[in-house]
Amino acid sequence: MRAQILRSATRDMEFIHDAMQYEYLANALYACILAGITCGIVGTYVVCRRLVFLSGGITHASFGGLGIAFYLGANPIVGAMLFAVASSLGIEWAGSRGRIREDSAIGIIWSVGMAVGALFMSLRPGYTSGDLASYLFGSIVTVTRGDVAALGLLTAAVVAGAALWLRQIMFVAFDRTFARSQGIRTGAVSYIMAAVIAVTIVLSIRIMGIVLLISLLTMPVVIVNTLTRSYRAIALWATVAAVTGNVAGLILSYYFEVPPGAAIIFVLTFALITVKLLSLRSKMPKRDR
Repeated sequence: MRAQILRSATRDMEFIHDAMQYEYLANALYACILAGITCGIVGTYVVCRRLVFLSGGITHASFGGLGIAFYLGANPIVGAMLFAVASSLGIEWAGSRGRIREDSAIGIIWSVGMAVGALFMSLRPGYTSGDLASYLFGSIVTVTRGDVAALGLLTAAVVAGAALWLRQIMFVAFDRTFARSQGIRTGAVSYIMAAVIAVTIVLSIRIMGIVLLISLLTMPVVIVNTLTRSYRAIALWATVAAVTGNVAGLILSYYFEVPPGAAIIFVLTFALITVKLLSLRSKMPKRDR
């Protein structure tokens, strides 16, 4: 047992040493930490307000922006962000105005976004299916300094926003009617958070990919929610769980040469199963001896 612990510690030191030597690995590590912090905080709002399906719709709708940007020769992340923000605000507007049921709007945006992306990607000269892989399933080794800087700005804004307006966001997440009675502008909060969710999703695509990204917004929150019902505690510890899962998955992918997104999913899944089992065990009645 001691030998295994020593080997694990040695591997961790080797990874840290390599991260200091190679820029691509350092960028990947920074992106994992920043995305974990942001997704932990934003994911708490997503899960508590039951917007997981909305987040999935935005994630897949962003593919339309990717396809258009690729076709025009523009920055694909910028294209995805514009498409995702427009989609999220459109869904929020349609749902709040009663123009169309929110779940129906999400389904439409989801399918149309994917169709638009596939169409424009296929029209792009020199198109190959490999062009899609890094965005569908993530390619963390392609994260650049610019990506890290953008994630850093987003993380700083999200942390500052949570520190200043956590009470208002929490009220809107749990009960919009009560929040409105307290003088909170629920419409403004909902639109702002919809845009923040969209930006968070797009800037994290390189890490998890469109297909797997929704798990990074939900699983850390579900893990922590098993142990506490406090919104503040969930927002805090979900960031810890997300960062830990991201970094652990990155290390596993580095040594075992598996996709980082998949490795992160397995780490978070293992943590969730462990926490659930421990929770169930603690609730079991003790037998009299």
